[in-house]
Amino acid sequence: MALWDIFVYILTGVGITVAVTLVALPMGLVLGVLFSLVRIYGGKVFSCLAGVYSTVMRGLPPIVLLFILYFIIAGSINLSPFWAGSLSLGIISSAYQMEIFRGAVLSVGGGQEMAARALGMSRIQTIQNIILPQALRLAIPPWSNEAATVVKDSSLVYAIGVAEVLRRAQFVGARTFKPLMAFTIAAMIYFGLVFLVSHALAILERKTRIPAF
Repeated sequence: MALWDIFVYILTGVGITVAVTLVALPMGLVLGVLFSLVRIYGGKVFSCLAGVYSTVMRGLPPIVLLFILYFIIAGSINLSPFWAGSLSLGIISSAYQMEIFRGAVLSVGGGQEMAARALGMSRIQTIQNIILPQALRLAIPPWSNEAATVVKDSSLVYAIGVAEVLRRAQFVGARTFKPLMAFTIAAMIYFGLVFLVSHALAILERKTRIPAF
């Protein structure tokens, strides 16, 4: 295979890589926000359970969790490797995103919650209208790191047969006996994707930043 053919073949895996990310990252976001609120406002029992979930998920290698969750999910409800891998990465990411948003919520300040409650707002209204909007804005910088991590971790689904960028690079390297070239191309593609995601979130951070007076 010529260099251009190798590049095009590996590049066609970008769509799957992006698709895995677009499933895993929003799923981790939704679960992460919910678990962070449970950790803070859920009472002693639920807060403890959320803390255990975070500790376990963050304490194991992602590839090990991927295999465990893949065989559980795929075996129980007959999902394709793509969906099983994407959902597994979303579950893994949710533990890290939970800690990101927990820190953001706690940094808002208890005085604002007390003021809102004094004005007659319920706890749910306070969280929804006062705390969460600020916390989501404050979470953008650390969340951009997690977004980049999920893009890179999407390569782990190659281990369960999903034909994304790394899987295609592995195939080309074995077929052409040019693994260095194939994996270099894959590295460049991942770098480009991470750069685009980080740049887009940096723009979002600037647009949502409250100007200093």
